[in-house]
Amino acid sequence: MKTDLYIFFRKNPFVRLIIPLSLGIVFQWYLQIPFFISISSLVIGLLFLIIYNLFSLSQKYRLSMIYGLVIHLVMFFLGMLLVFTKDIRHENNWFGKKYLPDMTIKAILDEQPVEKPKSFKTEAKITQLITKDSSFNVDGKIIIYFKKDSFNQRLKPGTQIIFNKVLQEIRNTGNPGAFDYKRYMLFNKVTHQAYLTSDDFRLLNEKDISWFESFLYSAKTYVLNVFKRFIPGKKERGLAEALLIGYRDDLDKNLLQSYTNTGVVHIIAVSGMHLALIFLVLDFVFKPLLRHRKTKWLHPVLVISILWIFTFITGGAASIVRAAVMFTFVMIGKTLKREASIHNILAASAFCLLLYNPFWLWDVGFQLSYTAVLSIVVFYKPLNNLVYFKNKSLAWLWSLLAVSIAAQILTTPLSVYHFHQFPVYFLLTNLFAVPVSSVVLIGELILVLLSPIKFLAVILGKILDGLIWWLNTFIERLEQFPFALWSGLQINTIQTILLFILIAGVGFWLFQKMKAGFWIGIVALILFFGIRSYSFYEAASRKKLIVYNVPKYQAIDFINGRKCFFIGDLEIIEDPALTNFYLRPSRIEQRITPDYQLPGLKIYENQFIFNNKRIIIVDAPLVNTDKSVSANVDVAILSGNPKLYISDLIKQITPAQIIIDSSVPAWKASYWKKDCDSLQIPYFDVSEKGAFVMNF
Repeated sequence: MKTDLYIFFRKNPFVRLIIPLSLGIVFQWYLQIPFFISISSLVIGLLFLIIYNLFSLSQKYRLSMIYGLVIHLVMFFLGMLLVFTKDIRHENNWFGKKYLPDMTIKAILDEQPVEKPKSFKTEAKITQLITKDSSFNVDGKIIIYFKKDSFNQRLKPGTQIIFNKVLQEIRNTGNPGAFDYKRYMLFNKVTHQAYLTSDDFRLLNEKDISWFESFLYSAKTYVLNVFKRFIPGKKERGLAEALLIGYRDDLDKNLLQSYTNTGVVHIIAVSGMHLALIFLVLDFVFKPLLRHRKTKWLHPVLVISILWIFTFITGGAASIVRAAVMFTFVMIGKTLKREASIHNILAASAFCLLLYNPFWLWDVGFQLSYTAVLSIVVFYKPLNNLVYFKNKSLAWLWSLLAVSIAAQILTTPLSVYHFHQFPVYFLLTNLFAVPVSSVVLIGELILVLLSPIKFLAVILGKILDGLIWWLNTFIERLEQFPFALWSGLQINTIQTILLFILIAGVGFWLFQKMKAGFWIGIVALILFFGIRSYSFYEAASRKKLIVYNVPKYQAIDFINGRKCFFIGDLEIIEDPALTNFYLRPSRIEQRITPDYQLPGLKIYENQFIFNNKRIIIVDAPLVNTDKSVSANVDVAILSGNPKLYISDLIKQITPAQIIIDSSVPAWKASYWKKDCDSLQIPYFDVSEKGAFVMNF
C-alpha cells in the first residue's frame, strides 16, 4: 500500500502541495500569527531549497527527507502569508485605518443596484476620504442602500458618487447558529455599509470603468434584455437568467427553496456542469480549425477565451472559476499533447485558486464543487461497473444514476453540515432535472445568438418557456411528496470529518479490498454516533431563554429540553423567510421544536416564571397596581416603542438586568442605555450585541 501511495503522490505533486497550503491558510486565520513570523519562516525555507540545489548528488540523497519536509513547510507558511496579505484590514491604504465620521467619501459603484423591498442595494469601492484640508486615496468596499424614492437611473457600474454619511460596520445578528455574514463579507473585502437618501449623495459627471468591465456589463444586460423580450413567464424568465448567467435577482424565492429541498439547486447555481456543456459546444463549433496547421492554434485560444469571458459575465463564483481553470489546464495539456492525471488537474486548479484568494477555502460553492468532482472521479467507475445492461438506453440511464450517486457520496457530509438537510429523492430529481436543464441551457445560448432574427427568437423563447415551466412544475410537485426532505439535521465539524473518514474507510475496503479500511470506518461510525448521542443527551437537559436579534421585531424562545415556547410578533411565524433566516438555525443547533405548552413555564399576562426566574416583557407602561407584577424581577425585556422612562420603571420593579430587544428604535434604545448607566443597572442591547442567551 505504501508503494501505491508513493506512486500516486509522485504522479500528482499538486495533491501533496495543496494539503500544507490549506493547513497554513486555516492555521493563520484562526490563530492570527504575526506577519514577521510567517514571512521570515518562508524566506528561511526558500533559502534552504536554494542552497540544497548547490549540494552534490550524494548530499542531496542524504538530505532528501529534509528537502521534502521543507517544501511542505514552505507551502504551509505560504498559506499563512496569503491569508495575512489578502486580508483587507492589513493593507496600508484600507479606508478603515483613516476614516472618521465627519469625512466626505468618494466611491465608485461596482455593480448594478438591485431592487429590495425598501431600497436599492449595491457594492461600491471607496477611492477617497476627503476632509476640509486634504484628501486621502484609499481602498476597500462597502454596501450602499439607496432609499427607493431617491434612486437615480444613472446609478450604474462605474458611476462615481460623493457623500457625507456615517458608515456603519457590518455586524452579524449574533443569533445562535446564524450564518457568519460579517466574515463572509470581509472575505470579499466588504467591511462597512451606508444608507443614503437623495439628500445624502451627489453624482459626479465622470465615470471610472474599464473597457472590459463595460463590455461584461453590456453583455450581461443584453442577455437579460433578450430573456425579457422572448421568455414571457416571469417565473420561467427568472430561472432562465439564473441558469445561464447566474443572475438571481428575478428568481422566485419559493421556487429557489423548492430546488434546494429536492437536491437540484446546483443546476441553478452556474457551476462546472454548465461550463462543461459550453466547453463541449465550443469544442464542437471550433473543431474545423484543427484541420489546418495555420488555424490549429486558434482552437484552444477561442475556446479558453470564450470560457473565461462567460465566467466573468456570470460573476466569477468559486465553483465556475474552478471549472474554468480545470478546462484551461485540460485544453493546454491537449494542445501540448501532455495528458495529466485528473487528480493532479483538480488539485492544481484548487492550488491556483487559493493562491489568488485563500478565503475561497471557506466558500461553500468551492467546497461542494471540488468534493462533487472528486467524488465522481473516485466513485463513478466502480458504481457504474456494479450493474451491466446490454440495452444501450438502460446503460445510459444507469450511468446517469451512477453519476448522481457518486457526486452525492462526498458532498453529503458538507451539505448536511452547511444546510442541515438531505433531499431524499435526489436521484429522481437529478435524473429528470439535469438532462432537461442541459437542453434548456443550450437552447438559451441559441436564443441569444438568434435574438436578432425576431420570428425565430419568438418561437424558441416560447419553447424554452414551456420547458422551464415543465421543469419547475415537476420540482415543485415532487417537493410535496411524503418524506421528500429530511430536515433539521445538525452535525459539527468533528462529525463531518468522521463522515469523510467513514466514506474513505469503506471505499478502501470495498474497492481496494483493505480490511483495515473497514475497521477504520466502523470506528469513525461509532465515534460519530457517540458524539450525536451526547448532543441529544445534553439537549434534553437544557433550559434557556433566547431573545433573538430580528430587526424591528420581537422574538423570544423559552427552551426546556427539546421543546420551545415562542413569544413574539406573528409576522415572523407567518413569513417563512424570516423564520428560516432568524429562528431556524438556532432551533436546529439547539435541537428544539416549537410547542404550545412548555413544562415549567408559568405565564401571567406579560410576566413569566421559568425555573424559579422571573422574566417580564415591558412593551407598554406598567399599570401601577399592587398585584400587577412582583417587585423583584430577574430579567426585564424592553420591547417596542412604549412611552417609558427607566426611572419610572424601577419605581415599580427592581430588575436584576434589562434587555433591550431588536424591536426598539435605535434612538429610544440610546436614551434607555444612558438612563441605565446613570442608575447603574446592567443592560444588554440585542441590536448592538446580538441575541441575549440566558442559561438556567
